Amino acid sequence: MSEPATLAERLQGIGQTLEHMFLGKEEVIRLLLISAVAGEHAVLIGPPGTAKSALIRSFAKLIDANYFEYLLTRFTEPNELFGPVDIAAFRDGRYERRTEGMLPTAEIVFLDEVFKSNSAILNALLTLLNERRYASGGTVLRCPLISAFGASNEVPTDESLTAIFDRFLLRIRSNNLDAYHFQSLLQRGLELEVRGMSGEGLKPLAKATELAREQAAFGKRVAFSDEFLSTYKGLIFQIRAEGVTISDRRAVKLLKLFSASAQLDGRTEPNDSDFFILRHVWNNEDQSAILDALINPVLEAHFREHPKARRFGGVNVTVESLIGEIDRIRHVLTSGTSLGDVQLFSQLRALNEVKTALLSHSDPRAKELALRVDNLLEVAFKSGRFAQL
Repeated sequence: MSEPATLAERLQGIGQTLEHMFLGKEEVIRLLLISAVAGEHAVLIGPPGTAKSALIRSFAKLIDANYFEYLLTRFTEPNELFGPVDIAAFRDGRYERRTEGMLPTAEIVFLDEVFKSNSAILNALLTLLNERRYASGGTVLRCPLISAFGASNEVPTDESLTAIFDRFLLRIRSNNLDAYHFQSLLQRGLELEVRGMSGEGLKPLAKATELAREQAAFGKRVAFSDEFLSTYKGLIFQIRAEGVTISDRRAVKLLKLFSASAQLDGRTEPNDSDFFILRHVWNNEDQSAILDALINPVLEAHFREHPKARRFGGVNVTVESLIGEIDRIRHVLTSGTSLGDVQLFSQLRALNEVKTALLSHSDPRAKELALRVDNLLEVAFKSGRFAQL
């Protein structure tokens, strides 16, 4: 009889299930798992239709937990999240809320359009998210919250939202898929639609109580080498020098995420591959490119020495699909049809996406194909007559 799967193995199973359902979201899924293991919060930001809500809901279904979800608006009232006033207690002169089944008793929380809530909601959320406490009348309730996940179409710009934005340690972009994923997107998207229509559910692979025990014992498993901490210190100071604010409090909390990432892989200590997390600590979207420029060289240096450790960037994309996309773009550019500036820009951007995928692909044909893309780009930039391509 085989040994029962460890929690780390079952969490990996959750990741694999979600990766099959949501194409091209491997890094996002990894970050959701890391947040849950470390007991931190994350927000997904991106345009409508990029699977933010569906991904978080599916993630929650794979964990046996008390789950609470709500779509926030500026008209949302506190009783919609924290429970109605207890009338019986009120008659006895006590102001209390009936919190059963509401946010204060939830273990996994999803707040859709979290930055559209009003000040009454935000003030109560701040303490609950940070300290896992909620004051109901004269009673302070301990909340069993493991992780809260938010979703938003845009980054908040109002200064009054700075505090709630800060509660989400990770800020994760959820974008539309690259062009070479499109055919597979249609196939898997249809599978999800059919699953939703048939009512087919997802079976939990882990329990919230297990995650809570992991978090309670977290301190016993946190270990970092001097080399890792030295590299981390250097990255933090480089990031700050580029104008990206990371407070000392956030810098300490990020260590929990590195440790959680190592635990998911069954490692006893984090290594440089876990620094991908730092690509998701921006305060505004313009800073994302800055973080990529600082973090990616560290990651690439690690993966050159440990190529099997690479998690993202083309591993689930076949070279055949990339060849098909190159041929499609070549046909568009050589068909003789006049292209407007927007159409041309779209094709050139698609070529750059293909090149990025090829450069991180392990297939021996990838480098030669990347050169073909370079040739296409070079001729496209030099000539307006695309028949020469």
